[in-house]
Amino acid sequence: MDNKIKYMSALGIAAAAVFSLQAAKPGAAKTGEATEGALYVIDKDSQKPTALCPLKHTDVNAEISGYLARVSVVQEFTNDSKTPIEAVYKFPLPHDAAVDSMEMWIGKRVIKAQIKKKEDARKIYNDARNNGQRASLLDQERPNLFTQHVANIMPGDTVKIHIQYVETLKYEDGDYEFVFPMVVGPRYTPAEMANPEAVRVNRTPQGTRAGHDINVKVSVNAGMEIGPVSSPSHNIDVLQGGGKGVMMVALKNAQSIPNKDFILRYAAAGAKIKDAVLLHRNPTNHDGFFTLIMQPPDRVAESEITPKEIVFVIDTSGSMHGYPMDKIKETIRYAFDGLHPRDTFNLITFSGDEHILFPKPVPATRENINTAWEFMKTRDGRGGTEMMKAIRAAFAGMEDHPEKVRIVCFMTDGEVGNDMEILAEIRRNSNARVFAFGIGNSVNRFLLDGMGRQGRGETQFVTLTEDGSAAAKTFHQRVHSPLLTDIQIDWNGLPIADVYPQRINDMFAAKPLVLNGRFDGKFTGKRTIRIHGKVAGKPYQKDIEIDFAAANEKHNVLATMWARRKVEELTASDYRNINYGNPNAEVKQQITDLGLKFRLMTQFTSFVAVEDKVVNEGGRQHTVQVPVEMPEGVSYDRVGGEMRKLAMQASYAPSSFAPKGGVELSAPMPAMDAGRVRQTVRPVRAEEKEAPVLAIAAKIHPSLMNLPATQTVRVTIWLSTQTSPAVLARLKAAGFTFATGSGQMLTGTVQASDLEKLAAISEVRAISPAASSLR
Repeated sequence: MDNKIKYMSALGIAAAAVFSLQAAKPGAAKTGEATEGALYVIDKDSQKPTALCPLKHTDVNAEISGYLARVSVVQEFTNDSKTPIEAVYKFPLPHDAAVDSMEMWIGKRVIKAQIKKKEDARKIYNDARNNGQRASLLDQERPNLFTQHVANIMPGDTVKIHIQYVETLKYEDGDYEFVFPMVVGPRYTPAEMANPEAVRVNRTPQGTRAGHDINVKVSVNAGMEIGPVSSPSHNIDVLQGGGKGVMMVALKNAQSIPNKDFILRYAAAGAKIKDAVLLHRNPTNHDGFFTLIMQPPDRVAESEITPKEIVFVIDTSGSMHGYPMDKIKETIRYAFDGLHPRDTFNLITFSGDEHILFPKPVPATRENINTAWEFMKTRDGRGGTEMMKAIRAAFAGMEDHPEKVRIVCFMTDGEVGNDMEILAEIRRNSNARVFAFGIGNSVNRFLLDGMGRQGRGETQFVTLTEDGSAAAKTFHQRVHSPLLTDIQIDWNGLPIADVYPQRINDMFAAKPLVLNGRFDGKFTGKRTIRIHGKVAGKPYQKDIEIDFAAANEKHNVLATMWARRKVEELTASDYRNINYGNPNAEVKQQITDLGLKFRLMTQFTSFVAVEDKVVNEGGRQHTVQVPVEMPEGVSYDRVGGEMRKLAMQASYAPSSFAPKGGVELSAPMPAMDAGRVRQTVRPVRAEEKEAPVLAIAAKIHPSLMNLPATQTVRVTIWLSTQTSPAVLARLKAAGFTFATGSGQMLTGTVQASDLEKLAAISEVRAISPAASSLR
């Protein structure tokens, strides 16, 4: 089992072949017969249905220990057609995750992927594809957007791609948050942007869905009592474990539509994260890595509020039409009410062009606030997302008043293709702090988190069901009374290097300061470091003792996290050039070297896996672009606009057609060139929204799926009900030997060949490896 963190999750994201709507036949249930909403591959010559479309269930398992999470992603590609296919799928992952592993599963065969330079990985994949070998390639388009290619999926084949990543959970004021992005939003690409196809996806037409479902399971070992548990995005079941701070959270509906991000929040009851230093030493080369976690001081109200100049920049593009725009108006109304009479403010809205309300920032009088609100009430979501113009206007329009704190507040979903260029512009401007509100159920968190980080401010996310007034109040609390400013660290002569982030921002929110760095692994002494800063303008300091003798070969995930942070820092130093496909040669080389050494996905390194044998002589196959849902709350009409009519009349490959300076199109795909196939999607069936049955395979943790049949493994079984003698008897009959546990969590042993028997028991919700812990 992986030593980095012995906890994992799985996401099965199905690949699609080409399909068309088929009417229901009464009583049709046999293989090959059409059922209501069934998906079919269409023969490009005869235009007749040939086989069911390869869309499968998506399954997510995440395991959390403390503030770290290990997640496994399993993408299942099945070909029910009579023709070999290549599946191409664009999908999101968390932008700050360290993707460090990929495997290709073909039955019980496991082929471990190699990490290669991007161009080398592409050549290996193309050669294998053309040679008729099963192969898979994972590319990073953006830190939160990836493309998976799977070649030579033969008729009747099932190929699974297993991806793993590790990430740090968000923590603020006693509350943890885990987010799993489920869908790629429609990104607007400015006309001058290089390679816009990299961020475009094959969108399902209005009134239809992609066909694959999603299930989520999150196991938590908090190490302390867990308080309230909630999800603002989905209905969940909370299963209580037998130990302190142990639980599993699962989607109540096992077949949810993947059209919005999954968000889980839970409280660490009666406790805050304590100051800590985690250490790892490589015994071979004596490389040392550390993570410093420092809890911020308590908030102290400033005795005199510093006047501020605040420019509100509001996204009124097509993707914000409807519910997102309503949520923006709700939030900004309270933000206006929070202005102090000594503040000045302005309002800029942007879509295709920016609209600046006042010639210059004006005093926050009731008359000016009413004018701004009346103007805001007339705003609607339409047009493109020319965010760069609004950013430049916001910084250029701010006046030079040394006595005022200058703030730029963005409200947007951030769905643009030139996100790195935007971050470069914010990084270049140091005359104002940037605070971002991410509005929506599937926002571009890479851009929005980056706005706060590069702008030395903070980011908040507001879903379409959450209280906008609460977010506005939190914003003003942060702006008026920061927790800790002017932070510096005295390392007391320690042999350390490469500490990230290099620039420590002020702390506006009650979340810990987290630093990743390296140290000389030969050093084994004790030292006390000192953190300096200011609280409410007064000097502040805190001492933290580090015992380097405690470093050992465990916790080697710290090396992975350090490398990921360094990649972030290098990327940020060259955002614009990377966005335009012309990276600085030295930056590219450093990022590439880090990816290869630490086995990390980066924009310049990719994972590639190839099966040895040839299964498709000649390598001829159809390429299928997997369709992706439109995010919940986003309007098809306002995103696609009139350009959707053109798509209805043209033949094109969806990966290469889109107007310059526009959003991706969301029309049904007409006939493609030879070698490709037409696709539409099926309508949503009413019963799908409440499908209660969880597939047997989806209950079993990915790490248990390819074990030798005779191997005995120690597992944890999560039950949907409380333990009873009857349930224990059924588990025993299925091969489970009980060792310990109570309530809804039992631990024991089972032979790998009996795992499916256990999973078939209706009361069994999930089976995972036992004794998950940080390594």
